[in-house]
Amino acid sequence: MPTAETPLRDEFAAAVERVADRTLAVLRDGGGTAALADPDSLVPRPLLAAVRVLGADLFAPQLLTGAEPDGTAAALLSEARVAFPAPAPSSAEAALVIGWQDWAAGRLLARAPYGADVTPPAPLSGPETVGWQAWSKRMAQLSSLALPTLDGPIHDAARTHTLDLARGTVRCMLRRDPTTAVRLARWLAWARADGRPLRLELEPVLDRIRFSGDGTARSALELAIAQRLLNGLSGPGDPDGSDGSDGSDGPTGSTGSNGATR
Repeated sequence: MPTAETPLRDEFAAAVERVADRTLAVLRDGGGTAALADPDSLVPRPLLAAVRVLGADLFAPQLLTGAEPDGTAAALLSEARVAFPAPAPSSAEAALVIGWQDWAAGRLLARAPYGADVTPPAPLSGPETVGWQAWSKRMAQLSSLALPTLDGPIHDAARTHTLDLARGTVRCMLRRDPTTAVRLARWLAWARADGRPLRLELEPVLDRIRFSGDGTARSALELAIAQRLLNGLSGPGDPDGSDGSDGSDGPTGSTGSNGATR
C-alpha cells in the first residue's frame, strides 16, 4: 500500500535520473559544466538529494578530460552533503562503503576547493577473507571511485584482484544484473587504463550491457565512464564508443594513464 513517503522517493529517484542524464550529456560533449541549478535560486531538496547520490561522478566529465573538478558542481555537492548527512549504516561493511564514497567526494571537493581533505576510512575486507562474490558486490557499490586522479587502498585492491572483478562481472551478466555488471566493468576499465592486464575481454561485455541494460541514465553514465576509460583519456572521443573504436588502443603503459599515483 502506498505511503506518504512513496511520492517523495519517486521524486528523489527522478531527480537522480535527471542529474545523471545532465552529467552524461556533458561527458558526451567532451567536458564543461552541467549547470544543474540556478545559482541565484533556492536549490530544491530533490536536486540536492540527487547530487548527494551521484557524489564523485558529478566530476567525471572534467576528470576524464584532465580538467579540475567543476566549481559550480562542487558548491552544489558541498551544500548537498550538509542537507543530507551520511545515512546510518546497516552494518560495519556498509559503513565502510559509505565512508569510501564520502572520501572520494571529499577529496574532489577539497580540490575545488569546498572543504578540507579527508582521511580515508579503513580498507574493505579482501576477497581472500569474504570471498569474491561479496567483495565484488562491495566494489560495485564503490564504482564512483573508479575515476582518474583518485587513488587509495580501494584502488590497490582493484589492481590486485582483477580476476575477482572479472568473475563478478561475468556472474552478474549470467544473473541478468546489468546494473551491477556495468559498475564492475567500470573498475576493470579503470584497471586497464592503469596498465593492468585483464582476464576478461571488456568490449563485448560493454556492448551487451549497452543493448540489454536497465535503461536508466545512471547506468548509462557508468557505461560511458567505462567506455572512456577503455578507449583512453587523451582525447574527447565518444564515451559510448559509437566512433567505432573497440578500445584496443587503450592505455597499457605502466605509468597509469588514469592519473593514479602508485
